[in-house]
Amino acid sequence: MFQLEELVRPNILTLVPYSSARDEFKGEADIFLDANENSLGSPLTKWYNRYPDPLQWKVKEKLSAIKGIASRHIFLGNGSDECIDVLLRVFCEPAIDNIVIVPPTYGMYEVSAAINNVKVRKVPLTPDFQLDLAGLEKAIDGHTKMIFLCSPNNPTGNSLDRKDVEVLLNNYFGIVVMDEAYINFSRQRSFVPDLPDYPNLVVMQTLSKAWGLAALRLGMAFASQEIISLMNKVKPPYNINQATQDLVLKALDEVGQVNDMIRVLVDERGRLEQELKRLSIVREVYPSDANFLLVKVDNATGTYRKLLDNGIVVRDRSNVILCEGCLRITVGTETENDALLKALIH
Repeated sequence: MFQLEELVRPNILTLVPYSSARDEFKGEADIFLDANENSLGSPLTKWYNRYPDPLQWKVKEKLSAIKGIASRHIFLGNGSDECIDVLLRVFCEPAIDNIVIVPPTYGMYEVSAAINNVKVRKVPLTPDFQLDLAGLEKAIDGHTKMIFLCSPNNPTGNSLDRKDVEVLLNNYFGIVVMDEAYINFSRQRSFVPDLPDYPNLVVMQTLSKAWGLAALRLGMAFASQEIISLMNKVKPPYNINQATQDLVLKALDEVGQVNDMIRVLVDERGRLEQELKRLSIVREVYPSDANFLLVKVDNATGTYRKLLDNGIVVRDRSNVILCEGCLRITVGTETENDALLKALIH
């Protein structure tokens, strides 16, 4: 049975978090003399001399309406990478506990674990890029605090079989982190609505992909109120700056525009897939639910360098398990995709 308290590091359970001036003050005021800010303002605007809301409630309220989940179930990080790091610090005792990842997958799970001195166990995906449930069962022990999954998966682009994920959620009583960075490009249903059914589930999403806000660095984690409270306890006091909060609030009013961009990118993904399949250099284009394609080509490293010579940067994934001979190609604009195809032909 899932017992949250047994998974959390003991020092985190007893941790008294830093209490910022804005945490302690509730209500309205005209004069703020509590946080040692510059009362004269800043070279930019008056707003930026004040510390931002440490819990970003206005942003969470807008996200709540869009995602259909209460604000208290939302954690905001300085990119999804901060969400990953905070989860590791909440649950994993350095040099004792371990996490499980399913390569090929997003590289920051392993990097963040290494930074936190947390052991990593790897259970590769099957040849068709799905979960190896038997392998996962063998890899898990009493010190396995978290399993990181990515769906749609990076770098393969496919979605994980939902039934396999549900089997894992129902039979493993540690934390399952589902990274849905590319979910907006997929027809698959998000796991966010399923959070009430799985107290051990954390779902991550981002504004860097479909929303086109990569430069603002805002990642989201959705989970039970208890897990979100622990994450807020551990995060830096003012982890999301005011400029990011202001710009995100404006962007969240433009859901229609974002949906239009998603449609264009999905259409271009389909066109690019078909055009790539016609090229003699291409051996396989793997099905994708993301805004990129994994493409097996002749001489992947040479092709990568050839594209660089033409001023086009893609990702060489040929040294990654199950991705031998492959390039990961982001779906660009129509003009960019045409330039890519032209460079591959000549």
